[in-house]
Amino acid sequence: GSNVIGSADLFIFSEAVPYLPEIDEWLSSDPPELYSIARHWFTAFRQCADDVSELLHDGCPTACVGGAAFGYVNVFKAHVNIGFFTGALIDDPKSMLEGTGKRMRHVKIRPEDGIDSQALQELIRCAYRDVKDRLSV
Repeated sequence: GSNVIGSADLFIFSEAVPYLPEIDEWLSSDPPELYSIARHWFTAFRQCADDVSELLHDGCPTACVGGAAFGYVNVFKAHVNIGFFTGALIDDPKSMLEGTGKRMRHVKIRPEDGIDSQALQELIRCAYRDVKDRLSV
């Protein structure tokens, strides 16, 4: 299909490492009600598989597979973004993703709002598989 892209369209970070302690420091910042959300969901990225690596990109914890970024978290004044580097290209059955970029999409979480955790967990798994598949093309 026309939306099939190859590895040339991925964000590749050669500096991604299996574990970066600075990310845990970042995820422990204040205010805790926002950073605990970021920590929860970055942990979900980390737990996708043993081959997930990470780095701080543009100041945000970013999860990679094979050096290719598939997700990130970022904390704002009143919400947290759970971001997906190929978000425009993955299935989003619950229409959770926001954004208008060519590929990037994010889920916005406010502490006072409920979140469909199962659907978000599935998006994370989809994003991981999508980028891993693109690397093998």
